[in-house]
Amino acid sequence: MPFAGKFGDAEENRAVDYLPSNADSTQVAKVQDQLPGGETTDLVLVYHRAEGLTAADRATAAEQVGKVAGAHDLTAKPRGVPSKDGSTLMYPVASNEPGIDEEKRNDFVADIRDTVRDEGGLSADVGGPGAFQADQGKVFDSLDGPLLYTTVAVVAVLLILIYRSPILWLIPLVAAGVANMISMAAAYGAHEWFGTTISGQTGGIMTILVFGAGTDYALLLVSRYREELRRIERPYDAMLAALRGCGPAVLASSGTVAAGLFCLLAADLNSSRGMGPMGAIGVLSALVAMMTLLPALLVVVGRKAFWPLIPAYGSEPKQRRSLFAAMGSSAGRRPLAVLAGGAVLLGALALGSLNMPGSLKDGDVFTDKPESIAATETLAAAYPDRSSQPIAVIAPTGKADQAVAKAESVKGVESVQRGRSGGGWTEIAVTAKDAPETAGETATIHALRAGLDSEGAHVGGPSAQVLDLEDTNARDTKIVVPLVLVSVLLILIALLRSLVAPLILVAAVVAVWGAALGIGGLVFGPVFGFEGVDPSLPLLSFVFLVALGVDYGIFLMHRMRENGLAGADPVTAALSALRTTGGVIASAGLVLAATFSVLMNMPMVFLVEMGFVIAVGVLLDTFLVRTYLVTSASVLLRRKVWWPGGLSKEPAGAMPPPPPPPPAASAEREPAAAR
Repeated sequence: MPFAGKFGDAEENRAVDYLPSNADSTQVAKVQDQLPGGETTDLVLVYHRAEGLTAADRATAAEQVGKVAGAHDLTAKPRGVPSKDGSTLMYPVASNEPGIDEEKRNDFVADIRDTVRDEGGLSADVGGPGAFQADQGKVFDSLDGPLLYTTVAVVAVLLILIYRSPILWLIPLVAAGVANMISMAAAYGAHEWFGTTISGQTGGIMTILVFGAGTDYALLLVSRYREELRRIERPYDAMLAALRGCGPAVLASSGTVAAGLFCLLAADLNSSRGMGPMGAIGVLSALVAMMTLLPALLVVVGRKAFWPLIPAYGSEPKQRRSLFAAMGSSAGRRPLAVLAGGAVLLGALALGSLNMPGSLKDGDVFTDKPESIAATETLAAAYPDRSSQPIAVIAPTGKADQAVAKAESVKGVESVQRGRSGGGWTEIAVTAKDAPETAGETATIHALRAGLDSEGAHVGGPSAQVLDLEDTNARDTKIVVPLVLVSVLLILIALLRSLVAPLILVAAVVAVWGAALGIGGLVFGPVFGFEGVDPSLPLLSFVFLVALGVDYGIFLMHRMRENGLAGADPVTAALSALRTTGGVIASAGLVLAATFSVLMNMPMVFLVEMGFVIAVGVLLDTFLVRTYLVTSASVLLRRKVWWPGGLSKEPAGAMPPPPPPPPAASAEREPAAAR
């Protein structure tokens, strides 16, 4: 508990904590931290009146800016820049007063906002990179409590509906709560010992993973435990049998997710690389709690935990036609048609990704518009031909004069101002003619980098950071995706003793990822009104959907293999596995999708997009891929699905498999097969 309590204090939400480690903009941010005064907090004070500023408005602005200059240590005296239409007056403000301390920066911005106020119809907003980072940090700080409470409430409601017991739902929830505390303590340790980045973003997703994956493992264990209580008298012995039965599947499932997430360590983007071990810590903490604490609690409470639906020793479960028996019968009757139809559907949905909006700009990252974004929009309208956001250049002090001269000669540069020096570096502020994050400014940044590279200079700043994020995500995707596929495939091969079955599962989850992204492309712009997609969404959603989606394939195929080892023919083994695990897989899928959908209530567009894509992907995986496509592929391939393992060979003296029965007869016989 003491270490878990320090988790929030270890969060770092500055831009440099998200940047790619070797990018130009990262080098700039690191050098700025070392310059006298540390990192510069750049703000823009924006005064605006739609019908035009009056003399009184200008006097009010000058008075407020004078108070800001008198109360804080600024790098230069603020000078007002009026817009051509006379509606807006902006004052660029920079200060090293907060340094690199995030809390001090937030307090600095808040204090200036207390001074810069609307007055008599004159709007006054504080914008700029420093204000944007403060608003972003405020959002991240607000995530922890609401995210945790909402997740717990969603999981509690679903467990009550699934178990229909006033007692049983609470036991997995307690175990998940302990797992979350363990994960925060372990994550804090990783941060202290290995320097692993913790951000509000990764912390929130780690909580989702703990409750989502942990509840999935609990559902599988409790379902198997209920089965064993009907045939074993002592709860302790029944739990041992349940752990022996589902333990390998749970271990393989968590191992697959952890391995997939650890592949993110190969990413160059700090935020992605930090999310890998944080997510893996969450999943492994859930595994530890659900395989130790949860079984102990269930055994201590005994059969009463299931009240009022207590599984009595020697009793038989009520036989009734289930939804999954019906699904299995349709997959068993027409496996090729079901498989082909499902593949066509997923492919068609994946085409929606062609409608995905472009990269997300800084002004579009919030679902609600904070003050910094309002200021940016006012500046863009009032100064269409001028950048309100400087491009930061760091040059060796000995070559600073040459760097300034070359920067002034670059097409698209409005002005160049020499700044601080220290540690062998000099800071240069370059103002572009074009507005931030436009094609014109992008071209200027590329031209600066090409022209100043020979001087050993680095080009950074907010717009350059966005470009580096896009480039690095593209590079990371090419490296991490193959690593994830190979690691997941190797674990599945070791668990299932087969090459064919793992390939089917991996192909299925990749198809689900494409379909989920395609659905996102169809709704993000037209329905949600989002102006862009975070560059890291494709990679992170791939890692999560492949790693988490394989879970349900493991649950199903492991039970199918058990049935085959017990002597069942391939078709019976597949359909029986679906009937016995279909309910728990559906419940687990609903819980996992619901926990990720909690992210859709958060005030960050990236989190909403991530929550939507993963929730939709999990639902597709649960109710289409596992129930129909994997089952139909197993029925179609029969023993070949286990090639080259022992189950792929016909047992000695076995009769050839009978032809599939007609549809009506199949529907009548299936309940008997289940019994």
